[in-house]
Amino acid sequence: MMRYIYILLAVLAVALSSCRNEDIVFIPEEVPTTQPEYTDVDGFYLLCEGNMGSNKATLDWFDARTGKYTRNIFPKANPYEVKEMGDVGNDLGIYGSKLYVVVNVSNKVLVLDKRTAKKLGQIDIPNCRFVKFYKGYAYITSYAGPVQIDPDYKQKGYVAKIDTATMKEVDRCIVGFQPDQLDIVNGKIYVANSGGYMKPNYENTLSVIDVATFKEERRIPIAINLGLCKADRHGVLWVVSRGDYYEVPSRLYAYDTRKDRIVKTFDVPVSSFWLDGDLLYVVSTQWSYITMSNEVTYAVIDVNKMDVLTRNFITDGTDKQIKIPYGIAVNPATKDIYVT
Repeated sequence: MMRYIYILLAVLAVALSSCRNEDIVFIPEEVPTTQPEYTDVDGFYLLCEGNMGSNKATLDWFDARTGKYTRNIFPKANPYEVKEMGDVGNDLGIYGSKLYVVVNVSNKVLVLDKRTAKKLGQIDIPNCRFVKFYKGYAYITSYAGPVQIDPDYKQKGYVAKIDTATMKEVDRCIVGFQPDQLDIVNGKIYVANSGGYMKPNYENTLSVIDVATFKEERRIPIAINLGLCKADRHGVLWVVSRGDYYEVPSRLYAYDTRKDRIVKTFDVPVSSFWLDGDLLYVVSTQWSYITMSNEVTYAVIDVNKMDVLTRNFITDGTDKQIKIPYGIAVNPATKDIYVT
């Protein structure tokens, strides 16, 4: 898995993911890729998950102003880190001058200088998943327990509250089982509980945490095996259910936080999505254990009108060159669409 993140002169940070199956070690190298672009976008970081158990998570950097792509920059920036980045890079986030790298199976969040990638510190969080920032704090989801498939899994997950100035955990809030992505709307933290380790007894709720008290207020039933959630500028939270990979398909739910209800359900499978203004870009590779095949989707949804504009935004045939699409991002300056 890989995750992209743009740096916009400390104005905006955004992320993209993809998946790589082969076990490859990339030595640090610089590769010319495109013509230089002079916009507000400096470039992007890419986090490669690496195969679980191989300890081969890597961080790449694309410099938009030179058009050069540099692979595996972490070892050169941090030559004294014996195990380099760790096992299974899962998420990236930029806040202020720092780059936060969530390394799932290594149970840590690396805090790097966003310009040099030099390590500034480390936050130890078991089975950490996603990060979100708000008013001086980083909020990080944790499965809390070991990587273990068990329908009777006992360990609930939590959200850790991290002071970004000290890089220390100051509080935690227990949520549901195996919490994944989170977002913040009007002083409330919404957390997608997956129950992914508990097949077939998946979770089906969003946890709602009050930012001020950092207490879970309630849980909202949505659908089984929730994964991604992202809020648009209208106060609607877009929530992804992965389904069960058998009878229940992946679906996308629009939950209006003001009306406190699901306002629309989309029969659109989602592996990754990207919100750019009022357009939600979706890619998915939905696997079915019944048909033993993938269904591929490249959709665009107007979040204001609640309409699917297209189910295949790639119209020049290049989608045939993409074997398994996994991640998507949109350059906010040029509106170029990136698919991995």
